[in-house]
Amino acid sequence: MKSLGSRATGARLERMKASPRWGGEAFRNMHPILPGLRDPAAPMPTLTEFLCGEKLAPAQPLPSLNPLEAWQRKPRSGLRVTWLGHSTVLIEIDGVRVLTDPVWGTRASPLRLAGPKRFQPVPVELRSMPSVDAVIVSHDHYDHLDYPTIRALAKSDVPFVTSLGVGAHLEGWGVPTERITELDWWETHELPKSGVRVTAAPSQHFSGRTLGTRNATLWSSFVLRSERHIVFFSGDTGLTTEYGDIRRRLGPFDLVMLEIGGWNPAWGDMHLGPRNALKALELLGSATFLPVHWATFNLGMHPWDQPAEDLFTLASATGARLAMPRLGEPVEPTLASGRPDPWWRAISGTIETLGAEAAEGKLSTAIPWPID
Repeated sequence: MKSLGSRATGARLERMKASPRWGGEAFRNMHPILPGLRDPAAPMPTLTEFLCGEKLAPAQPLPSLNPLEAWQRKPRSGLRVTWLGHSTVLIEIDGVRVLTDPVWGTRASPLRLAGPKRFQPVPVELRSMPSVDAVIVSHDHYDHLDYPTIRALAKSDVPFVTSLGVGAHLEGWGVPTERITELDWWETHELPKSGVRVTAAPSQHFSGRTLGTRNATLWSSFVLRSERHIVFFSGDTGLTTEYGDIRRRLGPFDLVMLEIGGWNPAWGDMHLGPRNALKALELLGSATFLPVHWATFNLGMHPWDQPAEDLFTLASATGARLAMPRLGEPVEPTLASGRPDPWWRAISGTIETLGAEAAEGKLSTAIPWPID
């Protein structure tokens, strides 16, 4: 099945093995994830909770904007971001457009009829997207590296910047080798004729599209730097002291994008969640914080809006500057007020489609264990 991806071989594999992050058979985190990918002190969620939990998805479509008209105007500050759902963000930085973890597929799964299903459409169709100067792929999990989206982008001339080993998947899906740049942590690639540099930085996570390929490719955060602005994108990560090093070596940042959703106490420290996201922000410095990795797929047992609500409440006590736009709503972080409108509170009710799909046998791959 092509959507499972490809294993690295030859010169690509040799370069991976030369990385300080390679641990003999696979990549490893800078510090061991404690207490591991599974926290034995926290109760594991049941299959019923995973499939039929309360408010796993909104009862109606979330408010969203079509950003195409706004994108035709240059940002006043030179820096503008448009969150398109989950971890897909269009970054406009001093005339350069960069798209992060593009996912337009209907499921975070290798299968077309099974696996976590998108409950919120992307505000703009992929074929209507403006041309971009680069695509960043942080790691190879299904909700960040999407087979149908990559197959579509492979037909364009857009270059990809990604973590070590992920290029094997991209090549297998039709992206020419010369359009792929793979980075180890702290390595930098300058986008041609742009003046924008992309640097891969540490994160604390894992990788793999099958159980047999766990940690066979690297996972990274990324920093974009132009002459006037610096942006941090977390990819997927748990809380790590490396954020302090990232700030010292690559900051200070105008914008920090950190994941807040799809987490559970039983899964160990490999996702942030709202509380740890604010701790990570403190380590990264006082920048405007745009939360990502929520409001698109149900990848945890928490209500769909809990990450946003918890972050909004906790940030009130810390004084963090938040940017929490509606999907498709362009925002200039250096001009944002820092106190967003909690638009998600207007959505009420629950949806039980996950339980219904399970009853119909359409979620055969869903298990109470992190897939992301």
